[in-house]
Amino acid sequence: MDLLILSIVFIVYFLLVGYVGYLAWKKTKSSEDFMLAGRKTHPYIMALSYGATFISTAAIVGFGGVSGQFGLGLLWLVFLNIFVGIFLAFIVLGKRTRRMGQNLESLTFPEFLSRRFQSKFIQYFSGLIIFLGMPIYASVVLIGAARFMETSLFINFHLSLIILSLVVSAYVIFGGIKGVMYTEAVQGTIMFVGMIFLLVFTYWILGGIESSHMALTNLAPHFPASAQALGGTGWTTFPTLGSDIWWYLVSTIIVGVGIGVLAQPQLIVRFMTVKSDKELNRAVLMGGLFIFVIVGTSYIVGALSNLYFFDTLGKVGVDVVGGNIDKIIPTFISSALPEWFVYIFLLTLLAAAMSTLSSQYLAQGTSLGRDIYQTLKKKKDVGSVKLTRIGILIAVVLAFILSLILPISVVAQGTALFYGICAAAFLSVYVCALFWKRATREGAIAGIVSGTVVSLFWLLFMFKKTAIGLGVCKFLTGQAILVTTMPWPAVDALLIAVPISLIFTVIVSLLTKPMAEEHIDKCYNGIGSTSNNLIKTNENINKDH
Repeated sequence: MDLLILSIVFIVYFLLVGYVGYLAWKKTKSSEDFMLAGRKTHPYIMALSYGATFISTAAIVGFGGVSGQFGLGLLWLVFLNIFVGIFLAFIVLGKRTRRMGQNLESLTFPEFLSRRFQSKFIQYFSGLIIFLGMPIYASVVLIGAARFMETSLFINFHLSLIILSLVVSAYVIFGGIKGVMYTEAVQGTIMFVGMIFLLVFTYWILGGIESSHMALTNLAPHFPASAQALGGTGWTTFPTLGSDIWWYLVSTIIVGVGIGVLAQPQLIVRFMTVKSDKELNRAVLMGGLFIFVIVGTSYIVGALSNLYFFDTLGKVGVDVVGGNIDKIIPTFISSALPEWFVYIFLLTLLAAAMSTLSSQYLAQGTSLGRDIYQTLKKKKDVGSVKLTRIGILIAVVLAFILSLILPISVVAQGTALFYGICAAAFLSVYVCALFWKRATREGAIAGIVSGTVVSLFWLLFMFKKTAIGLGVCKFLTGQAILVTTMPWPAVDALLIAVPISLIFTVIVSLLTKPMAEEHIDKCYNGIGSTSNNLIKTNENINKDH
């Protein structure tokens, strides 16, 4: 390892990030600047910020490791990431979110829901979900980057966690969302270039696109026996329909993350940082290309790494890393690629981790400071920035502690878990807030609470991966899970909780008094009604309610 080159690379990177963070700090003068960048973000910065927040070490290391274990079936998630996470999110939901957020002068996602439904309970309850749930996601992102530093640079895992936590928290605490978005644009650019090189170099050392994929198909007889027993069939074929692995890939990873992205608070708030719909339109192409390159490369390289490991060590990836799939990508990079690229890729992973962590810490800080504390104390904007900074610091500590105690191979699972919880709690209510004028305060509360409760129940008592790991069901009932008949132990909570949340939101809204027409007009000012057929139907039905 050339410490001189490594030092130069790191010094240049951190000086660049520090300078960008300083610029953001100088331009942050108000709560709106700190939380929404003054609603004047450039589309390029917004797109890269959104993409860099969306895609982290969880995708590169965690989901790349899942692909290394189970194969290229994970590429279906790339399609959902682009079509749902970019196109639908920006064009269908993003434009309405931006306009309604501006109409209601909301600065956070919980505040957006709270003002749409005129409910303080929604604001602090939603803030509580975010503040308590997001440390799981933040900790697995930390773990992903720290594992690479441990594997490639031989830096102690715990020391790596400390370094990452200190650096990210510094520019988030002082720069707010401007610091986050400006640095994310830099980090996103580094990620984009680094991942293109990784994909090209991987195909080059494995003999080209066609030959490497053919060889991976022929490697199927060496697919781990433990995975075959659960329905795995190889790295280039989809698992057996209805098997454990099939349900895990489809319900937890592909659908859970692919759909759950629509309800991510740290992403939704990005829509409120631009000044017009034109910026969102312009951001779609850049955002889609960014996601395609980053996640597509991660999943392809993860699966193809098995070829390299088998040719050089006679073992496939899972066996090489001792079962810890979070080490598949770092080990492949360290072993197969030249040393200088290890340094460049380390920056790619650092950029991915820091970009996502900064948004997570900011979301947790605003949830604690603005959505929970100020709402419960019934204060307005007094001390928003100071309280948020305190919340960010607490979020950093919580994520660090969790990263020390979580088990191995947890990065992808932890990401999917948080995405699922957010989707269960917020997705139905968020969509109704944007598209259904008849949705009421009581309906929204019922949707958020029911989605949260059902999701937690399923995770603790029904879903095998989490129920067995947490042990709550075993402690209370003496059984590892309540139902052992397939497919229920393998069905992700999102598939159960989101429909239930939607049912509660709709039924309770129809049974309660419509919200004041003046308030609804304010919310939907400037928002077209072309997609409100359901609204009109239900308004006619309930006129005499």
